[in-house]
Amino acid sequence: MMTRPDALQWWQRGSIYHVYPRSFQDANGDGIGDLPGITGRLEYCRWLGCDAVWLSPIYPSPMADFGYDVADHTGVDPRFGTLDDFDRLMAEARRLGLRILMDYVPNHTSEQHPWFVASRSSRHDPHRHWYVWRDPAPGGGPPNNWLSVFGGSSWTFDPTTGQYYLHSYLKEQPDLNWRNPEVERAMLDVMRFWLERGVHGFRIDSVSRLVKDAEFRDNPPNPDYRPGQAPYHQQRATYSADRPDLLPILARMRQLADRYADTVLLGEAYLPAARLRAYYGEGRPGLHFPFNFQLIRSPWDAAAVGSLVEQYEAELPAGLWPNWVLGNHDNHRVATRIGRRQARVAAMLLLTLRGTPVLYYGDEIGMVDVAVPADRVRDPWEKNVPGLGLGRDPERSPMQWDAGPHAGFSTAAPWLPVAGDHRQVNVALQREDPRSMLSLVRALLAIRAAHPALFGGRYVPVPSPHPDVMLYRREAENERFLVALNFGGAPREIGLGSPGERGSVVVSTLLDRAGEPVETPLCLRPDEGLLLAVGSG
Repeated sequence: MMTRPDALQWWQRGSIYHVYPRSFQDANGDGIGDLPGITGRLEYCRWLGCDAVWLSPIYPSPMADFGYDVADHTGVDPRFGTLDDFDRLMAEARRLGLRILMDYVPNHTSEQHPWFVASRSSRHDPHRHWYVWRDPAPGGGPPNNWLSVFGGSSWTFDPTTGQYYLHSYLKEQPDLNWRNPEVERAMLDVMRFWLERGVHGFRIDSVSRLVKDAEFRDNPPNPDYRPGQAPYHQQRATYSADRPDLLPILARMRQLADRYADTVLLGEAYLPAARLRAYYGEGRPGLHFPFNFQLIRSPWDAAAVGSLVEQYEAELPAGLWPNWVLGNHDNHRVATRIGRRQARVAAMLLLTLRGTPVLYYGDEIGMVDVAVPADRVRDPWEKNVPGLGLGRDPERSPMQWDAGPHAGFSTAAPWLPVAGDHRQVNVALQREDPRSMLSLVRALLAIRAAHPALFGGRYVPVPSPHPDVMLYRREAENERFLVALNFGGAPREIGLGSPGERGSVVVSTLLDRAGEPVETPLCLRPDEGLLLAVGSG
């Protein structure tokens, strides 16, 4: 499947860089990253070769869930700066040719949001039905068996009004009632506020949970649940998420977004590929793409990854655009999951597959999870469900800019610990090293941007003679590439394909073979990936 390069939007041709604002750069010396800090680092994002920067929430918040408990959807938390700081960031992004995407949090608010303060004040308040309130069950207790992602029941009793309110996450994050048209209008106004300020789109948080079952039926048990998983997974979220009523709402979000040039809507939905398809829209447009998290969850071997890529491609008919993610603020870092040597192979995979790549800050230098002492744990998920390793603090550690104190992130002690290896693993050192991980990622981004076969061409799987090697082609009318990825620790020999076919190395993950002519057999070194330009001899 191939889309004409001149028909592609910027977000199809380009790449997105995900910034967690608390941890990217602190400009005022309080140990917490902020908007002026991000503004000062946008030059780096442009140098790296990314086309857009997506910011995790910067809204005013009590920070029960570090910004995902929003108290004001149209402001900036003082920890991060001001709306004027945001406007300066936007101006700098425009100067550099970068686009800014916002995190949009429509499923819930903070309990301190004025809407919820009014809603819980009385059953007769005009905002009462802006949230999901239910009477106790006939025998007392929560209205149904739904579980919170962060542990315990999804329902909290409010003694003032004698009803329970719903929260898919923390009790401090009450769920909005999207079946109420007033809520939809208000939340579309939030999108409009930021679009008018110049943002080029949104990553929509927890998009699959916006609409719940109208009858509030109990969720069924999950027969695949295993001890050690998060307690939430004891159920299948049949009635508390991924409801068909959601799709018309997504269509109306898209209709609004399409009134603004070059805007993109991305959605967070941890769903199988077969279900993700619906979020693109059925009968009318929905999201430009729902996030595809399969590489984060897949076993790291060539057969498993190759199979999921083929299945995902098969689920997307013509006109639907794929995307790929290796890490984010909710999952262990890729270099921790598979090791730094294989993280290079993973970077080549991410940046040569068909579809939009989303790169999590720090993954371009091979940052790993940081051990967080018990007395410094900040993540409410870890506090609510301890002992299962669910905490997300380790992958949210400060960006490692240089070998100086606090890794160049701040002049003060940061809100989370800095990695112990920051003196060896940082941007400053790797910018000067032509064979570093950073040099590899920058080279791959530049190569991808320059070749229609890579940003818009067909994906063609190639049978591999070895179970630990993944092979595929990327093809356009006038160019063909072969990608060969060695997931193993032993050297492997492979053929190029058709008889008489020859190639040359465009880039190796070890950055030492560029331009090397190749004929069959091709030798892949341990933990090496190769991108080759191929053609007839």
